Amino acid sequence: MTRHRTPLLLLTCLVALALPTPGIGQSSGAAAPAAAYRPGLGDLMTATVQPRHIKLGLAGKAANWTYAAYELHELQESFDRVARVWPRYRRTMPIADMIASTVSAPMAALDRAIKAGNATQFAAAYGQLTSACNACHQGTERPMIVIRQPEASPYPDQDFHPAAH
Repeated sequence: MTRHRTPLLLLTCLVALALPTPGIGQSSGAAAPAAAYRPGLGDLMTATVQPRHIKLGLAGKAANWTYAAYELHELQESFDRVARVWPRYRRTMPIADMIASTVSAPMAALDRAIKAGNATQFAAAYGQLTSACNACHQGTERPMIVIRQPEASPYPDQDFHPAAH
């Protein structure tokens, strides 16, 4: 008889654990909504801005102007997203203003170089953008974050050269 009780007892315990019951200090009412996910500023920079900067540089190096234009637009959207999610840095500095004052001019120069299909202008403007990123990191007391032009692609599954027509 004990052999038959053990599986039944185990099944009863599992069912009891699976049933929704109010925990200690909880009401049996509706659960409070979960807080919306808000990625950290560093997370957004690493996950959205930095990859776009890299891909933009690789596209320009390969003279893939169509793709470079796409990545420049995506980079702008990444900066816009950063400013929307984190309107202020350290509660006092407006991030949208910081972005505008540092990267707007280099990004406009990149846009002109891309539209002209001019590799020399692109390289100069990309260097200015990279320097602007580093200046912002210096100004926000994050000098240990140093951005540079990519030497190799971290995307082995993507070809940055223009597609053959």
